[in-house]
Amino acid sequence: MNTIISWLKRNWFIFAGMLGGGIGGFLYWRFVGCASGTCAITGSPVLSTIWGALIIGLLLFAFFSKSRRQEKGARKNEKQKVKTEVAEEEEEEDY
Repeated sequence: MNTIISWLKRNWFIFAGMLGGGIGGFLYWRFVGCASGTCAITGSPVLSTIWGALIIGLLLFAFFSKSRRQEKGARKNEKQKVKTEVAEEEEEEDY
């Protein structure tokens, strides 16, 4: 259960983007849409909402979220930086 909650906390940005994209897709259907109703995507509110959620939420916002490798690399660099700072402080104390 904790792994699910931590995964949701890490990826909330994508879900928020999907929600916003879904709302945007619905609004596009409502105000722009397709007058004849024969358009593949904008002819149906369901398809327009799903399309907006997928495009905006998954594609666009997935590029802005940090990947797991980047997070691990950042943590590793931070730990290494702390170790070097501690080593420098110890050297200064020796003098």
